Amino acid sequence: MKVLVTGGAGYIGGTAVSMLLDAGYSVNVLDDCSTGHADSVDPRATFFNESLLNASAVHNAVAGVDAVLHFSAKSLVGESVSKPDIYWETNVSGTRILLDAMHSASIKKIVFSSTAATYGEPKEIPITEESITNPTNPYGASKLAVDYMITAQAHAYGLAAISLRYFNVAGALKTSRGWQTERHNPETHLIPNVLRATPENPLKVFGEDWPTADGTCIRDYVHVVDLIRAHISALDVATPSTHEIINLGSGGGYSVKEVIASAEKSLGRSVPYLSAPRRAGDPAVLIADISKASRLLSWKPELDLDAMVSDAWKSFSE
Repeated sequence: MKVLVTGGAGYIGGTAVSMLLDAGYSVNVLDDCSTGHADSVDPRATFFNESLLNASAVHNAVAGVDAVLHFSAKSLVGESVSKPDIYWETNVSGTRILLDAMHSASIKKIVFSSTAATYGEPKEIPITEESITNPTNPYGASKLAVDYMITAQAHAYGLAAISLRYFNVAGALKTSRGWQTERHNPETHLIPNVLRATPENPLKVFGEDWPTADGTCIRDYVHVVDLIRAHISALDVATPSTHEIINLGSGGGYSVKEVIASAEKSLGRSVPYLSAPRRAGDPAVLIADISKASRLLSWKPELDLDAMVSDAWKSFSE
């Protein structure tokens, strides 16, 4: 099978490219490297260094492929609030171009990297796929709009589609070329920031008085390798004329202090942090129900928090 990976020069997409190639797939990559890195693209792939908004480039990239893994997106919540037009253009208009190119080329299978931000502030925990979707920022709203487009495409044209919704991805993949890891600027993810905290630049912990066992917020994390295993499984089980929404996560979640404790094991020292006031709008707990992933994808996470943190630290320090 030949697969197009959009966003294949990024952290998650690049990991997908390497894992697909190792599994025997042929791979095309489409990425304009606006946030990704050309040197992250596995040289065994065919690389189209082009924008998702360039219709002719997208048509070239889909030529001869059997399925699409769609990771390409703008994904910073804060930026989506200050620059919503960029998010609607890239995430929604870009996906519309991709879907049109797929339809023209008779490509009938897509796995979409969606987000649990589509749910907004949940009324129930854990979050199920039937939970109300009420995104609180343009990023989540743009991803939800793409889910609606994919559903319509599946019903109208027989597309086999699966959207995978998840919160936080961590860890790294060791390849023959080195580590496939996070290289964000700015870095907004907790685990890299915990590992890089110093006495001069300590981590901020936003609230230690939450109604949780240790007083800090609990969030769902999944190792990037487990995440891509789920995407590859989704390629196998996607059904024509059907668009499935499936949550991915740890099945339980981890608190901020648990992340700090795990990092201290990898670092062999304490992590400096400052207690800061709660942030407005932060829920105490955000975790996903992953029973549907187990049922439909025969998937469950195999790598725990210590593996995520340890692999991330090795990727930064080796």
